[in-house]
Amino acid sequence: MLRRLADSLTLKLAALIAIFVALPVVLYGQFESADRQMRVLVTRAVQDRSRLIADALGPVLREVDTAAPMSLNRELARYASSGTVLKLMFQPPAERTAGKFYLVGSAPLRQPEEIAADLEELGKLGILKRLSQACTWDAGDEIRYRQADGSVELLTSIIPIRAGGVCWVLTSTHVTSDFLNTSIGRPYWETREIRLAAAIYLVVALLAVLIAVSIRFSLRRFRTTADEIALGRGRDATFAERNVVPELAGVARTFDRLVRELRRVSRDIRQTAEDNAHSFKTPLAAVQSAMKPVRRAVPESDQRARRALEIVDSSLARLLKLVNAVQRHDLGAADLIDAPRLPTDVAPLIEEAARHFQEILASRRQRLVLRLDRDARVRAGAGMLEAVLQAVLENAISFSPAGAAITVALRTLPETVELRIEDEGPGIDPAQRPHVFERYFSSRPDDGTGSDRGVEHSGIGLWMVRRNVEALGGQVSADNLQGGGLSVVIVLPRAGRF
Repeated sequence: MLRRLADSLTLKLAALIAIFVALPVVLYGQFESADRQMRVLVTRAVQDRSRLIADALGPVLREVDTAAPMSLNRELARYASSGTVLKLMFQPPAERTAGKFYLVGSAPLRQPEEIAADLEELGKLGILKRLSQACTWDAGDEIRYRQADGSVELLTSIIPIRAGGVCWVLTSTHVTSDFLNTSIGRPYWETREIRLAAAIYLVVALLAVLIAVSIRFSLRRFRTTADEIALGRGRDATFAERNVVPELAGVARTFDRLVRELRRVSRDIRQTAEDNAHSFKTPLAAVQSAMKPVRRAVPESDQRARRALEIVDSSLARLLKLVNAVQRHDLGAADLIDAPRLPTDVAPLIEEAARHFQEILASRRQRLVLRLDRDARVRAGAGMLEAVLQAVLENAISFSPAGAAITVALRTLPETVELRIEDEGPGIDPAQRPHVFERYFSSRPDDGTGSDRGVEHSGIGLWMVRRNVEALGGQVSADNLQGGGLSVVIVLPRAGRF
């Protein structure tokens, strides 16, 4: 059982799907954790850089004459970098109570008409208010916000600088998405790397699904072709024509070669069976014909010669029946290999088999009781079903005593057709029941009379029944009845469900 599960393609596909589902979840969690740590480090590095710039500006600001017009753009430009906006704000002592600040420098350089808009934006964002708090408490601060259109998130560090007895404030504004390609300011799944990895993953998943679907589709086409060939519907169907996967072309050609070989074997078996039957029947018929004048020439008073003639006639009859049995066996084997399996109504075949045994039933004073559902169709060759019915009925008749009744019941179930044959014979030893359908098994005692009663009971009748039934996708079983008798149950798939 474990070996079968390990070899299952469906189980392996399920495991592959589970890996495909679990892998991105696990990796995403690991990468997000690493990115979170990177964001912390980058943010701290940016803040430290802003403080270093403020420390570097301190000596310069101590030498600045605050009473004269100031322009510190050149000093700020020395520390400016791509993606970073530096602004230097000055608060005169007289304006400390009012909390007013003046922009005295920026990098990159801002035009006069842009300065008013920048100050207005800083006021709306509450940054100007925080400038006063930074000067009051002499402590840095930071604020993260989005632009008016909401497209870009910015990080502004507020660093107070004490120089010359007055308060200066350096604001350093950065676009968060430019921080070493981290996800600062946006969900991690919005980063370029994750989207690229997701795209690659989806492409790989799509290819895997296409490969699995292609293989499954090809195997299904193979199965459909095999079913048509087995049912005799696709006489011209070939695996190579139905195959759409180039890698399976060699397998398709091998299957086609196997089918052709099986059909050749089937034709050879049929031809051999007919040739052998003809070869045996011709001399047997000649012997029977030659015995007629001998029989007329032997006087009635010569009992010994008459007894010898009876033995010869009985032996010839037995030989002829054996030849017929072997021929049916060979033709049945050929039908198993290559014969059309068409929707066949079982009830008429049972009625035909009953007419075949009328004389035997009358001679043994036995009755055949038929209880048949109509339209009980199975997909099979008529010859295969006839062989099954004749073998089971003959077995039931031969084991039943004179005057007994043999019941044949045919039921149509939702998915199957059930055939039950019950006799009033001695049944079978429970110890021998598992072997009743084995080849050459027979529980019929030899009466020692030399009669032909057991001619066709060589132990292959019920074996042929099981062989044919299982070849049609069905099952056969036998069990003793309460009060005596044997019940043989044959279950076949209904036509269209095989």
